[in-house]
Amino acid sequence: MSSLTYDLTLAGLSVGSAAALTGIGLIVTYRATGVLNFAHGAIAMVCAYVLRQCVVEWGWPLWPAATVTLVVLAPTLGVVLERFVFRPLAILGGDPAQTLVASIGVFVLLVGGAALLWGQGARDDAPELVSADPWGQLAVVLVLAVGVGAVIRWTRFGRELRAVVDDRQLAVLGGIDADRVAAAGWAFGAFTAGLTGVLLAPYVRLDPYGLPLLVMEVVAVAVAARMRSLPVAVVVALGIGVAQSQLTRLHPSGWSEQLLQAVGANLFVVALLVASLVLPRIGTRDALPRTATARVPTPPGAWIVAVVLFLLPLGFAGSDLHTSVQVPALGVVLLSLVVVTGRGGQLSLGQAAYAGLGALFTALLAAGRFPGLPRLPELAALALAVVLVAPLGLLTGWPAISRQGLALALATFAVGVGVSRFVFAQPYATSGLPLDRPAGFDGDRAYYVLELALLAAALLATHALRRGRTGRALAAMRDHESGASAAGVQVPSLKLLAFVSGAALAALGGGMLGMGLRAFDPGAYDPVRGLLWFAAVVVLGADSTLGALAAAALLVGLDAGARGGVAAALIGVLAVLVGRFPGGPYEALRTAAGRLRLGRGATLTAMGVRVRARVRPVAGRAAYRPALAGVTAVSRGVVSEGRGAGGPTAGPARRSGTATGYSAAPTGADRAGDGPAGRQDRGPEAAPADRADDPATLPNSPRTPSLSVPEGAEAPPTATADGSRTSTPGTSIPATPNTRIAPTLPTASTTAPTLSARALHARYGGFTALDGVDLDVRPGQVTAVVGPNGAGKSTLFHCLAGTLRPARGEVRFGGRDITRLAAHARTRLGIARTFQQLAVFPSLTVAENVRVGAEQGRVVDPDAVERALRLFGLDGPVGALPAAGLPTGTLRRVELARALAGSPRVLLLDEPAAGLDDAEVAAMARVLKALAADGTALLVVEHDLDLVADLADVVHVMTAGRIVASGPATYVLETLGTLGTREAGA
Repeated sequence: MSSLTYDLTLAGLSVGSAAALTGIGLIVTYRATGVLNFAHGAIAMVCAYVLRQCVVEWGWPLWPAATVTLVVLAPTLGVVLERFVFRPLAILGGDPAQTLVASIGVFVLLVGGAALLWGQGARDDAPELVSADPWGQLAVVLVLAVGVGAVIRWTRFGRELRAVVDDRQLAVLGGIDADRVAAAGWAFGAFTAGLTGVLLAPYVRLDPYGLPLLVMEVVAVAVAARMRSLPVAVVVALGIGVAQSQLTRLHPSGWSEQLLQAVGANLFVVALLVASLVLPRIGTRDALPRTATARVPTPPGAWIVAVVLFLLPLGFAGSDLHTSVQVPALGVVLLSLVVVTGRGGQLSLGQAAYAGLGALFTALLAAGRFPGLPRLPELAALALAVVLVAPLGLLTGWPAISRQGLALALATFAVGVGVSRFVFAQPYATSGLPLDRPAGFDGDRAYYVLELALLAAALLATHALRRGRTGRALAAMRDHESGASAAGVQVPSLKLLAFVSGAALAALGGGMLGMGLRAFDPGAYDPVRGLLWFAAVVVLGADSTLGALAAAALLVGLDAGARGGVAAALIGVLAVLVGRFPGGPYEALRTAAGRLRLGRGATLTAMGVRVRARVRPVAGRAAYRPALAGVTAVSRGVVSEGRGAGGPTAGPARRSGTATGYSAAPTGADRAGDGPAGRQDRGPEAAPADRADDPATLPNSPRTPSLSVPEGAEAPPTATADGSRTSTPGTSIPATPNTRIAPTLPTASTTAPTLSARALHARYGGFTALDGVDLDVRPGQVTAVVGPNGAGKSTLFHCLAGTLRPARGEVRFGGRDITRLAAHARTRLGIARTFQQLAVFPSLTVAENVRVGAEQGRVVDPDAVERALRLFGLDGPVGALPAAGLPTGTLRRVELARALAGSPRVLLLDEPAAGLDDAEVAAMARVLKALAADGTALLVVEHDLDLVADLADVVHVMTAGRIVASGPATYVLETLGTLGTREAGA
């Protein structure tokens, strides 16, 4: 017995050593670049093939061939990937979704290239670099782990590596060459991948699909080590390897024998499931809003062409028609990715599992082998299989509630691998399982007609999910999840809907594919194919149903008409170019064609110039230029008045200064400049002289969303010492064209509840962010919170908005405790918010952005959208423009309009003046004052003390997590100014 235990332990150490090498390489690459290299297994496979080619085919000596493969080829491949694939993505901002797609694209490209070069068959003659004795492999692993750990801890390169990991931009500013660090990380990661492949190839099947997946299954060791600790990764890998070997000693009887055998053979898969679904998630720095662009409209004739192309196979015969049968079925499967990833923005790498389950359940139901159910006709079996598989979408939908980016991708990949290994690969579930076509549709042509009908139904279902209220909510969740939740979108429920709908569509397509092939083939639903499908849909248009159909035709057509691997290689090339063409190949071609048309623009003759001048006078065009580029709906004459007697009266200069005693805060243009929603190119049209002829700033312009004050009218309400708003009777305002107040939305009543915080405590690690904070946001008042950076203002704001739960204390709205309510639930109670960094939905138009807030808010009012658009000068042509690319001033108005469209009773504003010029701030301040006068409770967190003095009724000063001063704005700010003057004099 002891001899058997020893032998099994040695075998387990051998497997664990290879897994530890994979973990070391993945961790080093991730720590140097922030990329989880999904292509690690593919690099291992390529290196194993190259070594075999050199030794077996060309007759090279083993060690020179190994030196060329591991010391030259593998690191060079890593450096090439970093330089030409991942560095362009880092320059663009390192969007997690695009980085993941590029990594999967490299995987698919290498797999497809290997299939083209060496064929798809398995090879069993790979050379053995290290003897089967596990001590040699273990020694290699330990030497590498100790060496890498020493380099990271005690060398200059290690310090640079840690600095790049902590903050890449700050490291670059400190003089560190982050590109060199990233290239070194990729080179070492590729070396460990090649070493893993060379060590594993003699003992497993060497084929383009099996070995890469086998290597990626052991990513669990890196996840268990939190992608940071090399010792933990080595220990976990060796432990799982030994445990997997020891499980082969157990031979229970009954049903548990097959289960134990499956677990014993796939213990790394079990570890992957546990690590990705149970352990604390990784990739929190990847959980960022997606970089979204405006939706590209489908050309008018594209659908006509698609219909014609899909009808053409009805004229085919023989093998061509038999191959064409797979296209509509695969198209339905890929439509599931359009719903989940394209519209919902969720990174799902496990859709192949749901397609396979649909085919398997259809076969079991049609054969009468499904437990508890009788034999069913094929169409009924397909329909019931879809119903049974749809709830299983919760397997990936539930983890998606608390995961984003890399963590979600790992969870869905783990589910896909788990289903493949524990269901599809088990003989007790799939052996001897026939799958026929429905009665009356046995022939290829008749079955193709049935598939077209089912495809049409799937297209209608997808269209329904992508349009209307649900479609806008899904797009909002995709573009900015936190912003969608703040707008009232029930993000958790919507994620579950996306994954359940995606599972149903994938099951339908998988069942159709199985009936088309007349068999259940587990290899057709392999996780590697799932990665290929994901990459194909993303690069050809993730949010395009037409792109999914084109991807299906491309994948089936290329693999059927050429040597296997062509489709994978082509999709891989397109995926690795995602950094060069972020909008996809169609968008790149459209942009190029547009440039060519501009280059060949026609020139008018002299008569044409005269005719155009008569039909469209230049003066008329200048007088009625549309109000874009963030120009506010207020005239210049009110700008100085709106700032108060002591406020700045300069023109639209960018606001970046602060008042007494507080450090300067970056403007919105500086903070939000990383994404399209945060860029602002003011250009010459933003100058005061150019605003004079804008209809949005002309007196009495029909597009000006403001109300003139009649002569003798009562003045707007003003703040008193106790913080309440009163009007001065008998005070009149002269009726001048430039004296206007903003209209208001009927958002709140005078009996609106008070938002209160009591004894709030919050901590970040060992830092106390809030220490017993009490705060009341009363209706009809503007409450401001000011303080230096790090005072706890943002933490308090997030606790009130519902995006952060305090450690102690409570938040109450009226008499209700809402401390544990999510952000979307608070929005539906009437608590709306804006964000310090813009939270708009770039793929939606301006009007659609506002409509999301109206549809998900406290009160559903059909006229709220138009009122909000008019209030902020966003009606007319501006409302039809996509939010992507609009300047910061316009997007600030869009965000405010969306918040007000839901008729909130409390409005929380996080640095609303960031990125706005003085004219825009003055107009916004008048709107906020009017809202407060109408009964809305407003809370403003702001660094600009001039704006606070002009706007707020009550001011709270925070320092070190506590409120140290409160009172009327004038008194508190004057006291701060006096203290700041004394400190400066001292």
